[in-house]
Order: sequence, then C-alpha cells, then structure tokens
Amino acid sequence: MKFTDIFIKRPVLATVLSLLILVLGLRSISLLPVREYPKTQNAVVKVTTIYTGADPELVSGFITTPLENSIAQANGIDYLISSSTQSMSTITANMRLNYDANVALSEINTKGGRRSNRRDSRQTGVCPEGLA
Repeated sequence: MKFTDIFIKRPVLATVLSLLILVLGLRSISLLPVREYPKTQNAVVKVTTIYTGADPELVSGFITTPLENSIAQANGIDYLISSSTQSMSTITANMRLNYDANVALSEINTKGGRRSNRRDSRQTGVCPEGLA
C-alpha cells in the first residue's frame, strides 16, 4: 500500500488535511514579523497660473510652455503634466521617490517665480498638491 493510496481511499481525510495546511499557512502569514517598513514619500507640486481672458492656445504658447521649460530645470523632477484651458494653465510636477518636498517646492518656486515676475498681468501660485 502506497502513501497516496490512503488519500485515494479516504477523500475526507485528504480534504481535512488540505484545509488544516491552509489554515496553518494563513495563521503563520499573520504571525511573521516585519522588521522594517520602508518610509517613502511622493511629492507632487502643482503650479496654477491664471491669465484672464486668454484662449487655451495663447495660454499654452505664452504661459504653459515657458513655465514648463523653467520648472523642468529644477532638480528631482520625475515627470511633468501640463494642461491649458480658457484663462488658466496647470502644471503638475511629480517628484522622484523620497525627494524632499520642501526642497522641491522652493526650487520650483524659484524657477517658476523668475518667469512670473516678467509679466505682471498674471497671478502665479505654487503650492504642494499632496504628500503620500
């Protein structure tokens, strides 16, 4: 008589043993100690510019593109997303993983602030969108 013949002749025993192994495995997963959780921080900085009365093409050409080029020179940027709508431009800068949010905000404010000081008719606001 082979070892497997026991489970073929007694399917209830096979089912009970399978369920027992499953329950013990699920219990052991919850008891495994985790020594360290990594602390990660994803910084997102959103730059919104308002130019009253301008159409999206004008906003894109005279506001979004120059600001995007200035902001792209800041350190720590992973990628940029921009959109231009009627009278408003929005640029979202997603920073590299674990890049300091305060440093990113000050660099983007410095880079974007140089562009906004040249044109007085727009209000440029740089604020942190969120930290995860």
